[in-house]
Amino acid sequence: MKTVEFYFDLSSPWTHLAFHNIQPIIEDNSAKIIWKPFLVGGVFNAVNQDVYAARENPDNRKFVHSFRVLKDWAKLAGVPMNFPSEHHPVKSVHAMRLCCALEDDQEALHQFATAAFNAYYGEQRNLDDPAVLIAIANELGMDGEVLAARTQEQEIKDRLRANTEEAIARGSYGSPSIFVPFGDGERMYFGNDQLPLVNWAIKQA
Repeated sequence: MKTVEFYFDLSSPWTHLAFHNIQPIIEDNSAKIIWKPFLVGGVFNAVNQDVYAARENPDNRKFVHSFRVLKDWAKLAGVPMNFPSEHHPVKSVHAMRLCCALEDDQEALHQFATAAFNAYYGEQRNLDDPAVLIAIANELGMDGEVLAARTQEQEIKDRLRANTEEAIARGSYGSPSIFVPFGDGERMYFGNDQLPLVNWAIKQA
């Protein structure tokens, strides 16, 4: 069975799309996916600071076009994209630490990430607010207070840092970064647009 690793940050709208769209690909190929929370800001700071400079230019043609295409992709995928909101760009460190607290329970992590994506991109809730994160977890039947407390533990902080550094070492420059075993090594694919290549790479097994 092919195992795909999906490094993600909840603050990325393209990741919201890819998170949704990769799931039928995994199912159709009888593959396995491992959700890996990381901090995309840490990736940008380390290897892709050009992102910040590009954001400072509101007339940047690539960004204007990408935003329009983002909305089209969302309509095609049938996922909420009520974006941007007053919370954009959101600081995601609290949210991603909470994801790390759930990482060992992949099903729980998947449930929380799904709900958090919908909360941010559908309902415009602030994922930088610990109270919002607690509420999302509670709505899923989890113990939000316990999970929020775990985000302050050094073990969880270290895990988020380790996941981020691991993704960078493997070639990541943004979210989502998707790794597929390929031959004697692996292929990395980025974003929602490259999911057809993810599908192709899985089939090479």
